[in-house]
Amino acid sequence: MVTIARIGDATFDIPLGATTRTLMDRERIENAVREILVAIGEDPQREGLRATPGRVARMYEELFAGLQRDPGQHLQATFTERYDELVVLRDIPFNSVCEHHLMPFAGQAHVAYLPDGQVVGISKLARVVDDFAHRPQVQERLTSQIADLLMERLSAKGVAVVLSATHACMTCRGIKKAGSVMLTSAVRGLCRSDARTRSEVMSLLHD
Repeated sequence: MVTIARIGDATFDIPLGATTRTLMDRERIENAVREILVAIGEDPQREGLRATPGRVARMYEELFAGLQRDPGQHLQATFTERYDELVVLRDIPFNSVCEHHLMPFAGQAHVAYLPDGQVVGISKLARVVDDFAHRPQVQERLTSQIADLLMERLSAKGVAVVLSATHACMTCRGIKKAGSVMLTSAVRGLCRSDARTRSEVMSLLHD
């Protein structure tokens, strides 16, 4: 038996908790944005731009909130279950910022794990994705970070993570190939070493 949950277009609001605090220097960000505006030939005192530095600073606090969070906190509470088949959560929306150009990339994450007596609430999987995504990232590292944390904290027999995303640095600049989708995967444990398990999990993640 396989447990599958779809999230579709739903999003998860992560409340501020004890492990979340604002450490970003908002004033410094605002000053830097003003300098950028001057450098590109704009007047930061122009009516339409006057409040832009503050807006950008608040935006960065939101986009990079994962820097102040420990994704592992969401996996502290597990449940003992006699269940040893795949658990799959697909279509988790995420957005992140590519660290190479500080431009957004967004898509869906598909996560599967093979429990060894311990399962976790499905919303926690989405929260882990969000916390890692809300940092300066590259998609390859993001994929591996999610897989490695689940493997470690759940003591799972196996984990598989697949991310599909479109990158603004690919579609809005440079080669400008709109519609391009990047796929990355990270496979651990039995999901990697056992051919039958790997085939099953990949068919479920890509279906």
